[in-house]
Amino acid sequence: MIYGVHAVSRRLQQAPELCIELICADKPGPRLLALIDLARNAGIEVHTESRAALTRLCGTDKHQGCALRTRASAPTMDLKKCLLDVHQGTLLLVLEGLQDPHNLGACLRTADACGVDAVIIPRDRAVKVNATVRKVAAGGAESVPIIEVTNIARSLKDLKQAGVWIFGTTDTAQDSLYDHDYSGPVALVMGAEGSGLRRLTLESCDHLVKLPMLGQVESLNVSVATGVCLYEILRSRTRQPTIA
Repeated sequence: MIYGVHAVSRRLQQAPELCIELICADKPGPRLLALIDLARNAGIEVHTESRAALTRLCGTDKHQGCALRTRASAPTMDLKKCLLDVHQGTLLLVLEGLQDPHNLGACLRTADACGVDAVIIPRDRAVKVNATVRKVAAGGAESVPIIEVTNIARSLKDLKQAGVWIFGTTDTAQDSLYDHDYSGPVALVMGAEGSGLRRLTLESCDHLVKLPMLGQVESLNVSVATGVCLYEILRSRTRQPTIA
């Protein structure tokens, strides 16, 4: 079940063949009417329910008046295919052991905005892409391919052999995020809430970087830090050369 206007709209547009049924609140406004038209034009059944019924169905009142039954939870990609598709502009996001669905959803949303080619997550001991993740991702969970792997450190070694530069983030790093050039294929590795990156993961990185912290707080939320890092990589890649 997918809920939230952005997530539902993205799935209806990108994979209507996977959609089973759109359920909207009665007395729909313009945004919901647009979703209804989108679904009907794709031949998808549309039903209306009270907002209270939608809340019971979704398990939350954050549904924004719509829910979509679908046959697949998120776009997936095989790591082998990802390795074969590596090019000079490849940008991958590796999330090691996130536990909070809100953090994963926020990371997917930013990954979509920054043009990330795929997000790599552990198959075990980490949050899965669920309805909460998709709602927070606002469509990002429907557009960014997700790769589940059994071993993050081994996967990073495979990426390195394919020519990808691995940048891990840790507050013990000597280098700042702003000390490096991010041209060429890059994978950004972010650690779990609280514990950060594991030792083997740290040892698998080509470079370790940290965000400058000038105030009293010791660290940022992982989704916020991910956004800062991805946009710095994007800025580094798109900056114009200085004209003398």
